Amino acid sequence: MNEIFTARGSVLIAGVTIDGSTVDIALDETGTIAAIGKDARKTIDADIVIDGSDRIAVPGLVNTHTHAAMSLLRGYADDMILQDWLSQKIWPLEAHLTGDDVYAGTRLACLEMIKSGTVAFNDMYFFMDRAAAAVDEMGMRATFAYGFIDLGMEEKREAEIKATETLIAHIKSLNNPRIQAAVGPHSVYTVSPEALSWCGDFAKEQNIGIHVHLSETEKEVVDCVAQFGKRPAVLLDEYGCLTPRTVAAHCCWLDEAECRLLGERGVTASHNPASNMKLAVNRAMPYHWLKQYGANIALGTDGCSSNNNLDLMEEMKFAALLQKFAWNSPTLLPANEALTMATAAGARALGTGPGTLTVGAPADIVLLDTRAVCNTPLFHADSNAVYACNGSAVMTVLCQGRILMHEREVPGEEEIVREAGDAALSLADRAEESS
Repeated sequence: MNEIFTARGSVLIAGVTIDGSTVDIALDETGTIAAIGKDARKTIDADIVIDGSDRIAVPGLVNTHTHAAMSLLRGYADDMILQDWLSQKIWPLEAHLTGDDVYAGTRLACLEMIKSGTVAFNDMYFFMDRAAAAVDEMGMRATFAYGFIDLGMEEKREAEIKATETLIAHIKSLNNPRIQAAVGPHSVYTVSPEALSWCGDFAKEQNIGIHVHLSETEKEVVDCVAQFGKRPAVLLDEYGCLTPRTVAAHCCWLDEAECRLLGERGVTASHNPASNMKLAVNRAMPYHWLKQYGANIALGTDGCSSNNNLDLMEEMKFAALLQKFAWNSPTLLPANEALTMATAAGARALGTGPGTLTVGAPADIVLLDTRAVCNTPLFHADSNAVYACNGSAVMTVLCQGRILMHEREVPGEEEIVREAGDAALSLADRAEESS
């Protein structure tokens, strides 16, 4: 089995199901889909052959909002008021984080994402150079943003600018096409107008993405209007932070005019339903308006301290159900649209390709088990993927043609889990000793 993970070259996925038809998928040495069809095997002399019988192929999933290393905080503090949760539990613990912690936590997050079909993610946190090292090792794709928070203090702003510039330079120096950088202004309530303006300008100058939290809570909107006389999306736009390269997480409390603005600017709205429900933000993202005005709508899990997992297949179901329930419409966000949010829309957001199973696209491919209980009977594959299954139906995962998991096996899994468990306990101990 181990050879399949270390071998490099062309790959043939033989006899797999796509859209109800049995086909072969041929992948060339560059990790690109070279051919799809009944005769695809004739186009290459495959170095690796994967048996696709009893498997459905779908594009690799893309998680557009994570704090990956917060996997170490899973279950540490639950069922609390948002502000108390942050100020009493999360922030005090994060003050003791080290680069080694972030490395161990990101490796754990990568493992969990691979095991549930995710090939790429959009991350905002600290010690991101170590997070990038973990992703490189795990073979995934990721976009990294340093979480920029200046709280209106000039000295802190200068330090955050320096940290952002250092991370961007580091990521670019890696020259790894799977790893990208973005600017990460945390939110309108933690980042000053001067800093937002700098973030917008710097992202444009560097031609990189922007990753920001937007209108997660009603309080954020009320406070922004009280302080600036305008709503958060309008404020971000004023400072150049709404662009086709921007991913705005949450977007729960947008009004219709803001949804139109996001559509006009080509922004991606990242829907995080599990986190929003768990933290009781009291309003679902207005999917119908965002769709109406042409915004790109993708899917995210948020961090493991507010979800508490990174299973994007489970998140598809939460997204579809929350939209139907919150807006009283059983036809809103049907299964095929939920799957598109998790694949093509996410890939578009991060610039990782079309996020589709098409010739010329990167070979980011997930194979689902047709014999799984959740896939029986199989009237509609999209419907089962969204409403019936979770990440446990994922059998094989490829990213850029590299096999990251096969038949549920990921190399080094036991060591990754053990090291992350040890790191989490050590972090909690250090936080307790200092309190």
